[in-house]
Amino acid sequence: MGIMTPAEPGAELGAMKFLHERLIFRRRARVLAAFLAKAVPAGATVLDAGCGNGVVSHLLRQIAPSLSIQGLEVMPRPSCLIQCAVFDGVTIPLPNDSIDVCMFVDVLHHTLNIEELLKEARRVARKYILIKDHLCRNRLDRAVLKFMDWVGNRAYGVRLVYNYKTRKEWDRIFSSCGLRIASWNSRLPLYPPPFNWLFGRRLHFLSLLEKG
Repeated sequence: MGIMTPAEPGAELGAMKFLHERLIFRRRARVLAAFLAKAVPAGATVLDAGCGNGVVSHLLRQIAPSLSIQGLEVMPRPSCLIQCAVFDGVTIPLPNDSIDVCMFVDVLHHTLNIEELLKEARRVARKYILIKDHLCRNRLDRAVLKFMDWVGNRAYGVRLVYNYKTRKEWDRIFSSCGLRIASWNSRLPLYPPPFNWLFGRRLHFLSLLEKG
């Protein structure tokens, strides 16, 4: 998931991609979709910005078939499982107040322009912005998150800038964008034991934000 840049994976990256999909990605996608389904209002129109291959939104739509979901990507993948349009990573190509929910799933830490993207999301969303991202409190957190990002994204050519934030920094960003936290969950069991003991432990959050 996230904003992509070109890459030519070699044999090592191809093997890493295969193992990641088999051991980590499938469970993570199912768990994320289940939590997202609880946060998104029934019947909502949803924009999945930085949708990657669209698998999370595809699973979300299976759980909540009343949702209408479209995707955006800088470099859309031919195998994307949802309808996906191209965008420049800066300006969301939709009119003001044209969707119910703008969703970023593990996207914002891949950009250096978090506030600009959130302001764009606020412009196009009628009411809600839904974010799944990371919390970083110390050097250990940062090292673990960087490793996770590299393993999960390098083979797909996703841009890696490791722009992780503390809870206080997220709160400041939300406030500056005119967004209010409607719900916050930092207990997401994305990985099976024993992986969750290292790669879970409140390094992830899911937050539903309302336009102020």
